[in-house]
Amino acid sequence: MQARQTLADIQHLLTTVLKAPTRWQGLAPFADTDGDLAAQVLDEAAKFVDSAIAPLQRSGDEEGCRFDGGQVHTPAGFRDAYQAFWQAGWPSLSCAPDDGGQGLPAVLECVLFEWLAGANHGWTMAPGLLHGAYECIKHHASAELKAQYLEKVATGEWLATMCLTEAHAGSDLGMVRTRGVPQPDGSARVNGSKIFISGGEHDLTDNIVHLVLARLPDAPAGPKGLSLFLVPKVLADGTRNAVVCERIEEKMGLHGSPTCVMRFDDATGWLVGERNKGLNAMFVMMNAARLHVGLQGIGLLEAAWQKASAYAAERRQMRAPGAKDTSLIQDHPAIRRILHTQRAWIDGGRVLAYHTALQLDVAKHSTDAGERAAAQRWCALVTPVLKAALTDQAFHGASACLQVFGGHGYVREWGIEQIVRDARVAMIYEGTNEIQAIDLLVRKVLADGGQGLGALLVSLPGAAPSPAASTRRHALVEITQTLAIAAQSDPELPYWVADDYLRAVALVLLEWAWAQIGAARPHRAEQSTAATDRWTPPAQAFAQWVLPEFDLRTTILRQRIAQAFEFRPQEAESA
Repeated sequence: MQARQTLADIQHLLTTVLKAPTRWQGLAPFADTDGDLAAQVLDEAAKFVDSAIAPLQRSGDEEGCRFDGGQVHTPAGFRDAYQAFWQAGWPSLSCAPDDGGQGLPAVLECVLFEWLAGANHGWTMAPGLLHGAYECIKHHASAELKAQYLEKVATGEWLATMCLTEAHAGSDLGMVRTRGVPQPDGSARVNGSKIFISGGEHDLTDNIVHLVLARLPDAPAGPKGLSLFLVPKVLADGTRNAVVCERIEEKMGLHGSPTCVMRFDDATGWLVGERNKGLNAMFVMMNAARLHVGLQGIGLLEAAWQKASAYAAERRQMRAPGAKDTSLIQDHPAIRRILHTQRAWIDGGRVLAYHTALQLDVAKHSTDAGERAAAQRWCALVTPVLKAALTDQAFHGASACLQVFGGHGYVREWGIEQIVRDARVAMIYEGTNEIQAIDLLVRKVLADGGQGLGALLVSLPGAAPSPAASTRRHALVEITQTLAIAAQSDPELPYWVADDYLRAVALVLLEWAWAQIGAARPHRAEQSTAATDRWTPPAQAFAQWVLPEFDLRTTILRQRIAQAFEFRPQEAESA
């Protein structure tokens, strides 16, 4: 992916559609960050991504990581690129100046990581958890741990991992067996094994900060008995900690990122946060990671679209309807439908993701309690939607873009097959998309009877919705209310339909995003043909090929809810 190719679109969405500079300048930490400064930052970021990171995409995939006696060697050029990355200050864009950061709005960091993922997903896995680790240490670690580790993580001089998963447990963190035994000096001895640890061992930085979920000896069973420990690869005296990489996985994609099996053998660590409250601290990291995974989805789909669009503009095949001669394949309606549909997801997804990043800063820095509460509600409800919907579309949309190439897409030459392989894991890690849907519906929406979601839909900014959009929002509220009632007699019901519910929410939010794009367009008389052509085809594709899925999902939801009501009297009689 070429980041500079997207720069004009992103500037338009930030400044004209979302009016982001005006919004972040209303928050004290960003009062001096005007649109011109932000534009300069993004321009330099695009140059760096295109010149230093994108060229390593294919070579990193083909060479992959090499495991040798507990050591992991990343592909040629990866270390140099990472050293240039952190020394230029890119990991610390949105970290606080007191912690060595640059104190810029979170949305600028989001754009950077969207570009990085699209340019080279494998390389980007290394710094992908930095901001989450920074937030976790900043808000939960002791003063002593902050003094030693916070700035190193904020600046990216040291990379970090999130060590949750164990072979027998998978996504069920309540089954974690790794133990942390307190020592008289205030440290702990950590013992256990973790799998699927991205960047658990590598040669990119001199130290790695592992954040490890484990149990204290007297901890209760289940997720309420988990504590979080900071376990560095290298201790303060320069000695190697008892942290061992046993092997790296051979994977479908992301060959440039080492996915490690890690063993902790009486490794020295320190408690982060309260005893048995490790998930509270870890979720700070996971929530940051989930937004970034949604951004990965946008970046990967943009990368696939760029390749497919360029190929469609060069390849000639058959005659398009109404043409007299052999046509470019971009003139065939079937190809235009593919390209415009993916463009609709990219553009609408960007509006949602960037708006969410702006809300993160409002939640942190607004002086208005009501604004902070509304922003927190948005982030809590929308983050799982972004993670699930955008990564799902990244894979399926990239596969559709591969289709544009025909048989050429299935061979390595054009690079599209790598994007499809790399994108698939984003639907799995940081909580599978099924878990995201359950989190949204069961834990977030039904927990308050749907009031939070209803309030979010009512308070969506911008002009009043069209009659059709208003009808869809009301339908979603009505389905939520009846679902809450039906779930009282059929507790399994929300788990059956959570995926359908999340998709319906995603489509309503995308409809709002596209309404914002449409409202920001000049009147047709003031528009150039180029501007009209840029936004009109994906807007039409959204209306024609994407939004109708809402009716499918609501039909499924209503039918399943009706079944729950239908079976309730029979169950009562049999009882």
